[in-house]
Amino acid sequence: MNIKKSFITIKKKFTSYSKHNPHRSFRRTLARDDVRSLKLPGYFAFTAYVWKTVWNNRKIFISLALVYAVLTALLVGIASQDTYSTLRETLNTTGGDFLSGSWGEIGKASLLFLTAMTGGLSQSLSDVQQIYTGLITLLTWLTSIWLLRNILAGHKVKLRDGLYSSGSPILSTFIVALLLLVQLLPLALALIGYVAASATGLLAGGVEAMLFWFSAGLLSVLSLYWMTSTFFALVIVTLPGMYPFQAIKTAGDLVIGRRIKILLRLLWMMASIVITWAIIVIPMILLDAWLKSIWPAISWLPTIPIILLALGALTIVWASSYIYLLYRKVVANDSESD
Repeated sequence: MNIKKSFITIKKKFTSYSKHNPHRSFRRTLARDDVRSLKLPGYFAFTAYVWKTVWNNRKIFISLALVYAVLTALLVGIASQDTYSTLRETLNTTGGDFLSGSWGEIGKASLLFLTAMTGGLSQSLSDVQQIYTGLITLLTWLTSIWLLRNILAGHKVKLRDGLYSSGSPILSTFIVALLLLVQLLPLALALIGYVAASATGLLAGGVEAMLFWFSAGLLSVLSLYWMTSTFFALVIVTLPGMYPFQAIKTAGDLVIGRRIKILLRLLWMMASIVITWAIIVIPMILLDAWLKSIWPAISWLPTIPIILLALGALTIVWASSYIYLLYRKVVANDSESD
């Protein structure tokens, strides 16, 4: 009898899921079946809305970024000034005519920027430092979500309240974050394959290179496809009384039929972050090199590592705000549709 009840329950859940999910594996979804609409502001308009929301509460969010930066500097450390100086000297001595003149200096700064973005200036972290990094990032994420949720509800909040009150779902958030790490495995395989292919000369050209880039692209798209709903799950799991797997299921239901649209918004967020970093970091690298060339006494000053730390802190806060506000827009769209 219990087996029969369990079968009926599973059948009801599957029927309910099938009604609102028009997609079937290995079958093309017809346009008439994909009826879930999603009306969002334009890319620039929504980005401006996020900036306006953060800027109107800049005091509390800058304070949160400062807390992140201080905790990271004390417990994890910052990018290595010695590595940065050595790399810059190497570019100066080996650049030759190709990296000479004004455009050559911009080229050197761009190479240093790419190295910084890919973590080439950071020292290898110990296991304890990696744990600290994860905890600090989770705390900043949870605090940003808590602050925004209360600000948009019209409450007056303080950073202290957010830091003390936002940590209750940290275990549930950690479980969802583990799922996010699992979903990154295809992308990690693509990166490992790239390193191996570069070392063996497979990327020199020909059919082998084409097949590699095709496979790497598919793996990367697979990771991004999976992660789209998990970003929303990281927001949903912060709701009171929400369990991790319930949040994952709710997020999956939320993005069904509009996953590509949401994914494009997340890719836009990442692209805007990279562009903003480039606009700030490359001129600062040029300015740092000029100042230290005319005043060698400050060569020891880790200007660029400090700037990278500050930008990293601000990026965590802004990305958290962007994802949360995007989630709110999607939920508001569903409420209006109902």
